[in-house]
Amino acid sequence: MGHLPVLIQDLGLILIAAAVMTLLFKQLRQPIVLGYLIAGFLVGPHFTWLPVVQDQKSIEIWSEIGVIFMLFGLGLEFSFKKLVNVGKTASITATFEIFAMILVGFIVGRMFGWSTMSSLFLGAILSMSSTTIIVKAFDEQGLKGRSFAPIVFGVLIVEDLIAILLLVLLGSIAVTQKFSGGDLLYSSLQLIFFLILWFVLGIYLLPAFLRLCRKLLTDEILLIVSISLCFLMVIIAVRVGFSAALGAFVMGSLLAETSKGTKIEHLTLPVKDLFSAIFFVSVGMLIDPAVLEKYFGTILIIVAITVIGKFFGTAIGALISGCSIKNSMQAGMSMAQIGEFSFIIATLGKTLGVTNDFLYPIAVAVSAVTTFTTPYLIKSSDSVAGWLSARIPERVHLLLLRYETAMTDSGQESVLSLLWKVHGIKIVLNSVIVIGIALAVRYAAVPLLGDNFFQKQPTLASYAACLIAVLLSAPFLWAVFVTGQPRSGVYDTQTLAILQRLQIGVSVIRLFIGCILVGIIIGNFTSIHAFSGFVLIPVMVSVVLLFSRHFEPLYNKIENRFVSHLTYKEQEEIREKSKLPGLVPWNVSLTEFELSQHSPLVAQSLQNSKLKNRFGVTVAMIDRGGMRLIPPKSDDLLLPFDKIYLIGTDEQLAAAQKVIETKMAVESEFDEESFGLVSLILNEEHPFVGNRIRECGLRESVNGLIVGIERNEIRYLNPEPNMVLLAGDVLWLVGDKGRIKKLQRHNGAGETSLIIKSVTVNRHESEERGESD
Repeated sequence: MGHLPVLIQDLGLILIAAAVMTLLFKQLRQPIVLGYLIAGFLVGPHFTWLPVVQDQKSIEIWSEIGVIFMLFGLGLEFSFKKLVNVGKTASITATFEIFAMILVGFIVGRMFGWSTMSSLFLGAILSMSSTTIIVKAFDEQGLKGRSFAPIVFGVLIVEDLIAILLLVLLGSIAVTQKFSGGDLLYSSLQLIFFLILWFVLGIYLLPAFLRLCRKLLTDEILLIVSISLCFLMVIIAVRVGFSAALGAFVMGSLLAETSKGTKIEHLTLPVKDLFSAIFFVSVGMLIDPAVLEKYFGTILIIVAITVIGKFFGTAIGALISGCSIKNSMQAGMSMAQIGEFSFIIATLGKTLGVTNDFLYPIAVAVSAVTTFTTPYLIKSSDSVAGWLSARIPERVHLLLLRYETAMTDSGQESVLSLLWKVHGIKIVLNSVIVIGIALAVRYAAVPLLGDNFFQKQPTLASYAACLIAVLLSAPFLWAVFVTGQPRSGVYDTQTLAILQRLQIGVSVIRLFIGCILVGIIIGNFTSIHAFSGFVLIPVMVSVVLLFSRHFEPLYNKIENRFVSHLTYKEQEEIREKSKLPGLVPWNVSLTEFELSQHSPLVAQSLQNSKLKNRFGVTVAMIDRGGMRLIPPKSDDLLLPFDKIYLIGTDEQLAAAQKVIETKMAVESEFDEESFGLVSLILNEEHPFVGNRIRECGLRESVNGLIVGIERNEIRYLNPEPNMVLLAGDVLWLVGDKGRIKKLQRHNGAGETSLIIKSVTVNRHESEERGESD
């Protein structure tokens, strides 16, 4: 007999348990993620009544792949630009919530009598929410189109970024027993630098690469290419000191800006679902009843503090950032759990030996319990937010509304904001590119030149690499040095006047920054003395300015292509929206839904669907394979996979979405065994007699099709709809035998009896009939 590797056995056991529990929870109409957790507990090491997973290390690797795919999918749905739109809100909310939970966690730890470091790590553990849990819950409940969803996902991404800084800060405090502002500042600048660099390179290179390969990109190849790009970014992120999850999200966000973003999202969805199931099962395997029993009181208190603290921390932070009361409360209820980075922080404390041994299992237990509660909290967020909002005093409600209006009203743009938009963004992006080129040449070109051309003169290799870096950076250095004159066609008269008055100061600042960048390039490759450096910098600056007429067209070409790639989706949306009806009021939104093949609306006319009467929404457009019905007519049929554009409030759209995107198993009353060829013998007094086939309603009654009629030993195959049914006719139908039996029982109650003869027709019987004919 062949030997089945342990890994395959474990994987099979996990998927079997997950399949059984998800079917059960789907039948019970409970969140599927809870089924995964219970499946993990059943196959985990703490439940011995069933076969258990043997190689847990391998399963942990599979679960890490699950986190990668889930964050990759999240990036595909919420790109960089979407996060920028909620950047201020997400940053303020996440920062307030994290510091509030760190403070609360620290105080609770000290009240338990824990050490200072254990209390500090507890606060950091409680400050991190679970991206994977929230994404899964939003997927199941169809909430990604709601107005508070971008706020939640923006906060989650900011939390992940802050978590990276927390790891550095906590590690430094644990080792030195003091706060190191320098380490924190360096880590922050490093994170910002690489995010900007990846964003610029990705937006410039990825669309061009996909366009170059567009004729080769079948669904299979596109799936392989997108996954390979995801793992390439994961490897790069880990190599420079960040998390694999961050790398996956970054690549997903970059691909979301390309023309293939939506297609990649659909192709990778099954892969993401598979590995996310493994991740949640692996989390369930960590549930230890012994720990729950031993620290039951502590765990219960920490769970309560997590749910209540994160609700109020997130809600207050969102209110401070200018969100509405309802959206703030819904975001707070969505964030009330701890997740992946909490495990990483707990592991760091355990590895460094600065926390108590029980902190990690308590963190796992709290994560498991809050994972159970999260889907229910999110599901009830609408009703709870409405209930709480209704009980806020009218005066407080009015003050919060005024504050929200003030925060969302941009008003007149400040001078600093104007300078940032006109000059700052351009300087920062080009400075990052210059530094990136210098680092790339330093770590790639210097070893190559030294090993192949300057084995005995390493100094010359550094000089040559420095020259290469300067040449490659020259167009971007020119963009930093040279201050373009503000054009009258771009800005209004008042803005133009302000920019012209500030021109001299801006030029001096640009020159100063450019000289620093040149110094950074030189410092990466040479060991020249400070005096020589001061001589080289003006020389190189002069060279850049002297050849600016050669660098300018090259840079403008690069910049135009970058802007074209960056605004590709916006240009497409403008073209699409030009074909749509006018904009809607501020309190409603225009949302796209895809009609499920299982929806009860399929094959109904727009009028019969009663979408407006039932849900209060307006159908603005139907997109059917590129054919757009604008506006759709009342007799237009709704077909599977139609894209329906609805106008309505969040509540109206959510109610309509449940019907439009119905995902139900095809169960109904159909039973394959009761479906077959059936004959009906009509009596003289039967109401079908004397009616045409088209009008008698027999087809609808038996949910079948009349395929033949026997009359006076003559057979009519596929009879015409106008044929009149007569007494004594034998009707042959392909239909549901159960329906016919119900009809027979109905007729036996005093109306007209049907003599029903069910037959099984096989090839042998058909041949016999053919011979007798």
